[in-house]
Amino acid sequence: MLIEVLGPMRVTHEGTEIEIPGAKPRTIIASLALHPGEVISSADLLDELWGDNPPRSAGNSLQGHVARLRRSLAEQTGSTRARDLLRTSGSGYLLDVDADDVDALRFTRIVQQVGSHTLHEDPERAITLLNDALRLWRGPALADTGQGISCQTACAHLNETKLMAKDLLIEAQLALGLHREVVPQLKQLLTRHPLRERFCEQLMLALYRSGRQADAINVYYRVREHLSNDLGLEPGPGMRSRLAEILKQEPSLILAGR
Repeated sequence: MLIEVLGPMRVTHEGTEIEIPGAKPRTIIASLALHPGEVISSADLLDELWGDNPPRSAGNSLQGHVARLRRSLAEQTGSTRARDLLRTSGSGYLLDVDADDVDALRFTRIVQQVGSHTLHEDPERAITLLNDALRLWRGPALADTGQGISCQTACAHLNETKLMAKDLLIEAQLALGLHREVVPQLKQLLTRHPLRERFCEQLMLALYRSGRQADAINVYYRVREHLSNDLGLEPGPGMRSRLAEILKQEPSLILAGR
């Protein structure tokens, strides 16, 4: 069974798409899918579904939702195997699927793999992996799975990991001398995330390598203004070091052989 939450929830079993109607059933599937093979207690699921104000019948309602989900899985796939993937275990439930069957976990694994060693060992391979990973996103993560703390925390983590993936992708492109090609993308990213200093550093480098030293310096002061006005902060050491290197025209900024 494949569970996709990087966009509107989509569940398929052996090629058959399974309809999961209603926010609470989707929340149950998402909560279990984000921790495949792990038991999620009924108490945690009740918190996710109803927060601090569960109805008196919340326990029975949870059991009813799980029973209907199992029945729906069996009916829509014509297979009891699909139904049995949603299992009761002790005082909770688990979803018996592999981590790579969940798009969010597959995405996170790829980004971690690239960040740990692939980026520096093989930037071309890193670009392929990261582009494939980013294509898994079909819209806002976990957008239709409720407002429970577990799903919202996972959403925030996934959004941050997505930005990390874009950071790594640009690093790989810069390592291959694609500085002119990444300038438009970096400008767009910095417009959307004006306080993201890492994107500022990368844009400054890409502009400098493109023969646009003045533009690189202007980017620094524009982001510095955002940081000061919005957060009352000065740029961090990364931005300051990048500015100093550009002002000194450090030879290390120029990619060897480019």
